Amino acid sequence: MFDKLDEVVRRFDELTEQLQDQSVYSDPPKLQQVTRERKSLVEVVDTYREYKKVVSEIEGNKQLLQGDDRELSALAEEELPGLQQRLSELREKLKLLLVPKDPLDEKNILLEIRAGTGGEEAALFAADLFRMYQRYGESRGWKLEVMSESQASAGGLKEIIALLSGDQVYSHLKYEGGVHRVQRVPVTESQGRIHTSTVTVAVLPEADEVDVSLDSKDLEISVSRAGGPGGQGVNTTDSAVRITHVPSGITVHCQDERSQIKNKAKAKKILLARLYEMKLAEQQADRTEQRRSMVGSGERAEKIRTYNFPQNRVTDHRIAMTLKKLDRFIEGELDEMLDAIKAHFQAEALGGAAD
Repeated sequence: MFDKLDEVVRRFDELTEQLQDQSVYSDPPKLQQVTRERKSLVEVVDTYREYKKVVSEIEGNKQLLQGDDRELSALAEEELPGLQQRLSELREKLKLLLVPKDPLDEKNILLEIRAGTGGEEAALFAADLFRMYQRYGESRGWKLEVMSESQASAGGLKEIIALLSGDQVYSHLKYEGGVHRVQRVPVTESQGRIHTSTVTVAVLPEADEVDVSLDSKDLEISVSRAGGPGGQGVNTTDSAVRITHVPSGITVHCQDERSQIKNKAKAKKILLARLYEMKLAEQQADRTEQRRSMVGSGERAEKIRTYNFPQNRVTDHRIAMTLKKLDRFIEGELDEMLDAIKAHFQAEALGGAAD
């Protein structure tokens, strides 16, 4: 472990020197790459330096214990347990930090939410989940842009795709993909019976044309008048855009903007994300079924989390964690649950690395 840490420190020092090189500053892509890599190493380097400082302090205290100065010896003996405890904590932290980082963690995401089983109630819950993630993003200072939206008749959402941009968005939300189950009395239920519905969530890392090459020859683009609510400007012009990527068969449709150009740009961004996901799946065999496993078929049994409104509880079934504060969770207070899920998968990764 310490050989790896020494390598990380050497690399960090190299990157620091590169940031002082004028040729790097005159090359924006290179500067961005160096800055991003150096930033990813800061926590490891700072933790390792603190670890070595504590080791040095422990050695110093042990020497004082063997000295003739009784007062200093007593102080050293008093401090030693705390230093040893801190050293143990730092060692465990370093183990976690050395788990290979997901290169996608820095990415922005496309968040896809779709109503599953349950009709209008599922659509209403899809809207609730979208609002939940929107609130969470606001609390972290992220920016949200709706890329595509399809509303249900009762005011919910059949489907919504949104771009979330900010610091470490994918890192925080990458485990949110899957089937989310809700148990509550629908507003349309006259006899007070609890219904169970589902919503599917997919989390796709944002891609650009550096990540995925998009050949215009492979695209079939058609325009039409937008359907549904939207006002005169939307419904009377050919603003809706449909893009089909012929080799993959992926089709994306955007109509929310009045501008055909804006709809085309949004559709391309969604298409890039879906093609990037395919590329990642090809590069890493164990992710081939990632999106399918995220979304499944929307059946109730494929749940990753249950939101039980009558009992004010939310349960994540992957880590068997239940919080009895659904009212706050649905308002975007997700950190306690998301941190526990992240720690769970980090521990799994650490165990796999140990094997």
